[in-house]
Amino acid sequence: MCAVGQVVHTLPEGKTVAGVTSLADGVYVLREKERDQVEVYDVINYRLQRCLTVPNRWRFHDMTSCEHYRCLYTADDIRDAGIAECVHRLDVGLQGAYTRWPVNDEPLKLSVTAARNVLVTCWAVRKIKEFSSHGDLLRELTLPDDVEHPWHAIQLTSGQFIVSHGRSPRALHRVCKISSDGNDIVNSHGGQRSSEADQFWEPRHLAVDSNEFVFVADLHNQRITLLSPTIDYVRQVELCDKLNGFPSNLFVDAQRRRLYVSDIDSNYFGQFTSGRVVVCSI
Repeated sequence: MCAVGQVVHTLPEGKTVAGVTSLADGVYVLREKERDQVEVYDVINYRLQRCLTVPNRWRFHDMTSCEHYRCLYTADDIRDAGIAECVHRLDVGLQGAYTRWPVNDEPLKLSVTAARNVLVTCWAVRKIKEFSSHGDLLRELTLPDDVEHPWHAIQLTSGQFIVSHGRSPRALHRVCKISSDGNDIVNSHGGQRSSEADQFWEPRHLAVDSNEFVFVADLHNQRITLLSPTIDYVRQVELCDKLNGFPSNLFVDAQRRRLYVSDIDSNYFGQFTSGRVVVCSI
């Protein structure tokens, strides 16, 4: 079983962090700003190497990466040039070659499957959409009715999905293991939103390690929860006193045994205004 150790580094405070991932020898941090949105840090000493710009963007929701294609994917609410709600692909190994494709529903979070396809969680229609690496729609899965406001979905090696969901006070706030066709909940953890140690209040983002333990960014409880491969509660990650604000995005680098946590802060009005990335050993 994995165990979270010490915080090994914190990347600089700046604009709100919308996503974090690692690729080859870099750590990529996506921020909410007009240009140079993707900051690239060395994965060993965490020094800033360069910045990348995602063209024609509006509002980011997430970022992930694919080692095979050496590219980044970002989810965006873009609404110009006749394309609404899209995924951007930025090829790191091809001098920043850039493409995008429409999702046709508002995308929230992203993940990459073992088959190197892109999973997009669409909250309003309770769907997971699977695209090829070049944007061909391969399938759409409609989630069960009580999976209200799905945030993030990750496909396991079995073909099943781990899905986090819940936003409104009356909705269930859970992490579910869902069948490969999207129709049935196999296991779940959570219930009505709560600050109890083994419950959730808006489980925003997931990361799964090589043993299929699940890290959950529990936004409004301001903590990270560890679940077993059967979606049973294990413990809280001992990181709460290291966070300035709210954990919103996670990424596990299994090879280097690192957990990246985006730590975002808000103003008096509850608007997210700044963020950084906390790097932990696992």
